[in-house]
Amino acid sequence: MKITILTQYFPPEVGAPQNRLFELAVRLQQQGNEVTILTAMPNYPQMIVHKGYKGKWFKKETISGLKVIRCAIYARPSRGIFSRLLNYFSFVFTSFWIGLFSLSRQDFLMVESPPLFLGKTAYLLSRIKRAKLIFNVSDLWPESAEKLGIIQNKTILKLTTLLEEFFYRKSHLITGQTQGICNNIKNRFPNKDVYWLPNGVDLNYYKSEIQLPSTRKQLNIQDSDFLCMYAGIIGHAQGLEVILNAAHLLKDHNDIKFLLLGSGPEKENLIQLEKKLALTNIIFHDAVGKEEMPSFVQSCNIAVIPLKKLDLFRGAIPSKIFENLAMKKPIVLGVEGEAKDLFIDEAKAGLAFDPENATALAQCVIQLYQQRELVQQMGENGKKYVAEKFTRDIIAENLRRKLETI
Repeated sequence: MKITILTQYFPPEVGAPQNRLFELAVRLQQQGNEVTILTAMPNYPQMIVHKGYKGKWFKKETISGLKVIRCAIYARPSRGIFSRLLNYFSFVFTSFWIGLFSLSRQDFLMVESPPLFLGKTAYLLSRIKRAKLIFNVSDLWPESAEKLGIIQNKTILKLTTLLEEFFYRKSHLITGQTQGICNNIKNRFPNKDVYWLPNGVDLNYYKSEIQLPSTRKQLNIQDSDFLCMYAGIIGHAQGLEVILNAAHLLKDHNDIKFLLLGSGPEKENLIQLEKKLALTNIIFHDAVGKEEMPSFVQSCNIAVIPLKKLDLFRGAIPSKIFENLAMKKPIVLGVEGEAKDLFIDEAKAGLAFDPENATALAQCVIQLYQQRELVQQMGENGKKYVAEKFTRDIIAENLRRKLETI
């Protein structure tokens, strides 16, 4: 099969969609398919085009055997809505024209949403290249934008909802990252083929059996410290204030430390909150590349994974769950719904706390701090669970079989 994946985000950028799509594409290629990536010049999350890509209209390269076609994109380090829209629509424009002349006829064209607007390019190219359109939904948009307060204009919400529904109707297959996303779309479009394409983990990369160099020394953390790590985007949706407030409640436990590893628009606000609370048990560290992540994960005792307390997130499964469980690190999960059902209730791989409840988070941390044997047992449970259900090899093989039926 000839498959093109259209996505605004791809390595060398760091992030959940980048890793997920890269790992999927590599495995589809290894199965004997011809996979092409149509993507933007790398710029996320700093919104600055990386060195070696600046000033180029398009660029072709090969990454791990994958043919990658890159397109120009407007990228500026601004939080303004106008700058963000320029970022999205510039890639919609360039990806269409470059894809028009660079792609041959394809069997499938898979587009990553959000950004929703990229569906326009995907629809047009799928028609021109006679490819079956796969609409891969990692976040329900504009529903999530409305509930997070990002978009409140009723006219814009109505128009974007119509656009979303148009893309679903024109797709041969709709894939959703969570069962909650799939169920939402199935309820609205009962006649469409909707397929659960979850995130997962590469157990050959995140190996709990191999002792890696500790990152504690560079972080000025003692070997005896109980380290709780959050790693990922530092944004509004994560509600990371809960970690700082929990750290404030635990300030008398000198050997409990919290590491916030990542970058994002809320980082400066959290640094100011740290100063206001006069915290000494918080460590901020910039995002690191994929090659460094296993060492950071192995160096922590537990992973803290929060989201805002919104019904929208009841169907969310943060990708960082998989890497931590693969390396036998229990999770302290501030997410209701599907993630809790799978990884806390079923897998017994950690503890759950009510989202945005700092007292509840502090209580979970203290429980694991005091019961190290429980930490070990939950780590074992988590590794077994993801190995059985969420390896990237299994996910890619199941998708291949699905595509062959179409």
